[in-house]
Amino acid sequence: MTEFASLPGAVLDGEIVAHFGNPMIEQRLLAAGEAVVPVGDRTLIEVAGEDRLTWLDSITSQSVARLAAGESTELLVLDPQGRVEHAAGVFEDGTSAWLIADSDDADPLATWLKRMVFRSRVTVTVHTDAALAGFFAGGAAEERVPAAAPNGVPLVWRDPWRSVAPGGHQYAAVAQHPASDYAWCIAVVDSSAQLTGPFAGALAAEALRIAAWRPRWSREVDERSIPHETDWIRSAVHLDKGCYRGQETVAKVHNLGHPPRRIAALQLDGSDTVLPVPGDAVLSGDAEVGTITSVALHHEDGPIALAILSRRAPDGDLVVRSQGVDIAAAQQVIVPADAGATAGVPRLTRLSRRPVAPDPRDPR
Repeated sequence: MTEFASLPGAVLDGEIVAHFGNPMIEQRLLAAGEAVVPVGDRTLIEVAGEDRLTWLDSITSQSVARLAAGESTELLVLDPQGRVEHAAGVFEDGTSAWLIADSDDADPLATWLKRMVFRSRVTVTVHTDAALAGFFAGGAAEERVPAAAPNGVPLVWRDPWRSVAPGGHQYAAVAQHPASDYAWCIAVVDSSAQLTGPFAGALAAEALRIAAWRPRWSREVDERSIPHETDWIRSAVHLDKGCYRGQETVAKVHNLGHPPRRIAALQLDGSDTVLPVPGDAVLSGDAEVGTITSVALHHEDGPIALAILSRRAPDGDLVVRSQGVDIAAAQQVIVPADAGATAGVPRLTRLSRRPVAPDPRDPR
């Protein structure tokens, strides 16, 4: 098919199509299900073999052993301390399980998977030449993306972030989660077909992701991240499945609460021309309480960001310091400081140990 870089009007940021001339219009079209996004920062990994699902189930955070053809989910690979090492969307077509990972993570993830094969009847293959296209389900764009179907089932991963997955748990205490309309999909494009516009770039897709509070491995994850901090329990972790590496930490933090850090959404003051970048400091008064991980200009909300904050960061307004400029930031708490299964449950008061004087009316 035509290379993404040669699509009419494509403006590149490295090897990624950033936009096609007007990111704001592209966002509106994308949100309405009308535009298609060339996805150049994800890589496809195929896991084949008759043991593929039970094997993936045993080594990752998600329950995939009974994943049926055409079903999608996502999984995390955790280290023994429960920290996030890898993340991937998963789609089953009845013959192979297809993983979609951030490109920076794809080769390390595939290498780790191959080390874990042992005697399992599975093979792991990285398809670096696969073309991927993103769109929002329910609109005209879905009909214009020619998905490959090597085993008879179209390869379309449907992001599970839209709702709490079976076995998951949501920490965000909101009446209406912004992800409820986030019907994001990524299709593996048939190499013999041609993508047709209108198109949107990565800037548009990122803005809608941030507005939906959706974490990504390449943005919100560092060497200390655990799933609870980004509310990733809601879509990538099954709390009731069998043993896997890192499960003890997942269970402990979920049952006792208090993850060491927490994600928050920030509505930034748009009166200044400075737009923060990932890595900029988030302040409360003079104290640094966190770091910006993702930032975008939203077509309705203006400048928005996701930040990873210390658990002790206050719930009120904050300041983002970027290029020597302090930018006011209204905070929306996503993961509360006491996030966990017991959050909001009244704690029993400790019983008094003082001796009780006998009642003189007691005949005993």
